[in-house]
Amino acid sequence: MTACLADAIDPAFEVLAPAGTAAPFVFNSPHSGRIYPRSFVAQTRLDFATLRRSEDTFVDELFVHAVSEGAPLMRALFPRSFLDLNREPYELDPRMFDGRLPPFANTRSIRVSGGLGTIARVVGDAQEIYPRRLAVSEALERIETYYKPYHQALRRLIGRVQRQWGLAVLVDCHSMPSASNREDVARADFVIGDRYGTSCSEIVTEAIEAGLTARGYRVVRNKPYAGGYITEHYGNPSAGLHAVQIELNRSLYMDEAAYERHAGFERVRSDIAALLPELFAAVTDRLAPSRAAAE
Repeated sequence: MTACLADAIDPAFEVLAPAGTAAPFVFNSPHSGRIYPRSFVAQTRLDFATLRRSEDTFVDELFVHAVSEGAPLMRALFPRSFLDLNREPYELDPRMFDGRLPPFANTRSIRVSGGLGTIARVVGDAQEIYPRRLAVSEALERIETYYKPYHQALRRLIGRVQRQWGLAVLVDCHSMPSASNREDVARADFVIGDRYGTSCSEIVTEAIEAGLTARGYRVVRNKPYAGGYITEHYGNPSAGLHAVQIELNRSLYMDEAAYERHAGFERVRSDIAALLPELFAAVTDRLAPSRAAAE
């Protein structure tokens, strides 16, 4: 999928389903969408390349082998700068809108303060997206049309896996820019976020970290990305629901200025493909031992 403009985005997301489910995993790429509504782009004050700076470009392609290994992959087709699925449904900045927001809107979160709510105010290095306020009705329409159906489908997908296996592991797939004034970002190839051990079993985090480290990558946990709304909201280990976020350094696989894959892309994709069966086996054997023994 290449970045493009469209009059409408239908469908708004895809679920790539395996022929048969081989492990209790669901993969999710909520920020890799690259189809931009023409009406949205016309509203903004930024050029197209700048608007794309919020994309997790190609992340869905890096994890696509999950499907052939027996796990579904869900991905958004619309961009993060249009609507951010890794936020609460109504995490909104009242300064962005004409009209009164619903009383249940979360207007005071740290993410809203930074301009990165459900409807983002900025992209990249705090570059303002819109030249003027939006109508509240437009924000609510985006949430009803895109956000709610996506999360409803994701919940159903996780529920099916949990009913089949007795547990479900959600892997939320993201990327991070290589350029940063934070040393921890500059050093890391991958950041694994498990909300400091609260969103998934240590077994999941350890298996991912061990597999990536064995392949020569620099891996850190939770700093600076401990996991967003999706990891926090869906992760409930005591109920058999595990959620972990993986952030990849974009310089590993793409030219960040040109939005193009470079020679490292195939290496990263191959390494992730090789990691998946190891991860599936480690987690299934230890978290669903009775199911593993039966098979």
